[in-house]
Formats: sequence, C-alpha cells, structure tokens
Amino acid sequence: MRDTRPLDIPDLAPPAPRGELCTDCGLSRMALAPRCGTACQFTVPDYPASETATHGGPGADPHFGHVLSMHRAALREPAPGAQWTGITTALAADLLARGVVTAVLTLAPAPDDPFRPIPVIVTDPADMARVRGMRMGYAPLLALLEPAIARGHTRIGLVGIPCQVHALRAIEAELGLERLYVIGTPCSDNTTTENFHAFLARLTDRPDRVTYLEFRADYRVEMRFEDGGVRTIPFLKLPLSDLPPDFFPLTCRTCTDYTNRLADVTVGYMGGDGDQWLIVRNARGAEMVAALGDRLVTRPLTSRGKRAGAVKGFAANTERAAGGLPLRRMPDWLRPVVAWLQPRIGPRGMEFARARLEMKAVETILHLRRTAPRRMRHMVPEHVWRLAAPYGLAPRPGETKATSGVDQTKSP
Repeated sequence: MRDTRPLDIPDLAPPAPRGELCTDCGLSRMALAPRCGTACQFTVPDYPASETATHGGPGADPHFGHVLSMHRAALREPAPGAQWTGITTALAADLLARGVVTAVLTLAPAPDDPFRPIPVIVTDPADMARVRGMRMGYAPLLALLEPAIARGHTRIGLVGIPCQVHALRAIEAELGLERLYVIGTPCSDNTTTENFHAFLARLTDRPDRVTYLEFRADYRVEMRFEDGGVRTIPFLKLPLSDLPPDFFPLTCRTCTDYTNRLADVTVGYMGGDGDQWLIVRNARGAEMVAALGDRLVTRPLTSRGKRAGAVKGFAANTERAAGGLPLRRMPDWLRPVVAWLQPRIGPRGMEFARARLEMKAVETILHLRRTAPRRMRHMVPEHVWRLAAPYGLAPRPGETKATSGVDQTKSP
C-alpha cells in the first residue's frame, strides 16, 4: 500500500539570482552564500587539493579520480521500484538503521510530478524507499544543511550529484559536523524538469504515463509506464539533434566531474556492463559498502571494444555544434544497422566508461572555447586536458594557469 505520510520538506530560503554557471546546489540560499565564488565546481576547482583533503591523496587516475576499489555490483534481492537494484538507497538506509547518521539529505519526487526533485531530510530508514529513482531538474540540496543542523543533526549522510558534492566539500570544515557520509551519483547532462517533460513527449505519445527512464550501458534508454509496460530505445534513435541549443545548460555541457570524484562512494551505471558500477574512494566509502554484507553481490569489472573511434566521431560532431554548424545526421536507413552493432562491437564496461568521460572532456573544452574562453584557465582541470589529449585537443595560450600569465585568484 502506498505510503502517504508527508516527507520532511523544510522551508528553504528563496533562490538567489542565478548566473549562467549556477546549478542551484543550495549554497547560495545559506548563510555561507559568500562562499559560492570559491566553493563552486564551475569557478576555480582544485581537484588535487580537494581530493587530498577528502580522501587523503590526489586522484591518480585521470578518468576516475581517487579510487580504493571498483566493482560491478547489484543487490542480491533488488528493491521494488528501484532504478537499478537499489544500492544507493540501501547504503543510505543502512547508515540510518545502524545509527551511524541521524539524517540523510536527499531528493524526493514532488507530490505533483514524480520527475521533479524536492530536497528532503530523511530520518527513518524505511522512508528511503520513497525517494528511489531518477528525477531531472535543479534542486537546492545543500540548503537542507542549515535546518538539519538546527534540529541537532551532527551526523549526516547526503546523496548528491557532483556539483552539489563539490560545494559541500568546500564548506565541510565550517559546518561543525561530527560525521559526514557522502554517497555520490554520476551526472553530466541535467536540465529543467520542464525540458525533461518536453523530451519525454518526443519519445512517446504517453509522456504523462512514464514512471521511469534510464540510460543503460547497452546503448539503450529504458522507459517504464504506469501499466507495467516497458520500452527500450537505442541511443541512435533518440531525437537529441532536434533538441533546442539551450536544452542542456552550459554547466552540464562543461562538467569536469562526471564520476563525482569527491564522494566517499560513487554509484553509477557506466562501467557496470549490465550491473551498477561502484567506485569506493576512501575508508568511509569502504565502511558503507562492507556494512551491506552479503546483501551486495560484487563482480569483477569488464572491458570490451575500442573507444577511440566513438570518441573521435563525437568530437567531430561536437566541434560542429560548438561552432554553430548543424550536426551531421546519420541516414535513417543506417541507424538500425548501427544500433544493432553498437552493443555488440562498441565499447562496453570500463571501455564504455572511459569513452563517456573522454567525450565529456572534449565537450567541455570545445563549448568553453566558444562561449566562455576567458573562463577556461579557471574551469578546466588538468585531468580534463589529459583525457582530451589523444583527440588533438591541447591548451592554447591563456587556457591554463601555466600559460595565462595573470593572477589566477581573480575572476576573469
């Protein structure tokens, strides 16, 4: 029977005026709002320093950051209604059940729209089941910190995307928390909830009946409907080239932290090859994963196919788009053929994950060069240049701190 008890949705401060690079992580609604300029992922990120402060050392892997271990993973008994099997929810619920934290800050579906995110404070492990699943849109998650702390919560868990987690780590020492556990999910392409509904309407004539949408590592999108129906669509058949230019904001087209490098543990799909992909980054992450015991089944990672061709093709198309030229469209007759081949000969497992991260690196550089070239020396970390280098993208004069010849502590 559906639980109709109200979730804890505190009243939050109104949004501050949003700039082009603001994803409304919630920091601008807090008393610590003056820290936005130094805490934001899209201003002056310093991942080696942040990873050292969070994990005890900088990330050695340019693709994935600081890593203790990586696994393919699934819950032995999948949770009903989970996006995959429910690992993220299980980790957070277990923290509450064991008393390690007294509150988890996360996002719930809005009462009037299951895809619109609403920040909530969860204190009952059973309530984590009510916040399962993906939703699109901006949500001021960090603004929950002040009401949670005011209620006496000093041991807190948080489930967040990279831009939220980056800002959280920047202010963590100022919060006075006894313990903080961060479960991260990957992210690169967010948009407004209204845009997302417009996208759904391009995929189905029943957009108001869709209950679930997931991009899978087998090059397909899966949709589920209220009546139990399921539909899968190959990536190549998605109407992405028909979306308006501003469908994805500049922040998401220039995201430099797809894998949530500052989370204690990252739970995603890209490297999972049919399972979820678990990146354990530090001792807190290892503690959370170990606490699930035999409820969690882990398997070795896989890696198949070659990514270079896919990334080169993406780079060429992105360069055209960043230059204002129309995308090269694949002939309709060829799409079913390539859609059939992709999951069979395309990159899979860790090769798929590396391909996606290199695509994001290429996208970041090309879009920033066109729209905000003066920001590049601040916004593009060294690991992004390393990922883009095999595809002929190297820093131009003024695009890195080493070549800009200006005081890097000042805004462009």
